Amino acid sequence: MPSRASNKPRKKKEDEIQAARRVVDTIIEKTERVIDPAVSAAAAALSKLGASKGGEARAKKLTAKRRAEIAKKAAATRWAKSHGSR
Repeated sequence: MPSRASNKPRKKKEDEIQAARRVVDTIIEKTERVIDPAVSAAAAALSKLGASKGGEARAKKLTAKRRAEIAKKAAATRWAKSHGSR
């Protein structure tokens, strides 16, 4: 006797949100960018240059009192991490 078509397991229908998520995931998979290592190295060099200038400018701008406050806060955070919150 042939099997009945109605005995096949049915796929669950996806709702609008699930369908949208599937479409977005498919698009992202197809359009993933490949980053050129040379471009990445150049960007890293520029970033490092800007970061060092920014840090020096900030240090010159801060008062001695504010630098001390920042240092105390950093020391307290380091102490809490190494000795646990008591």
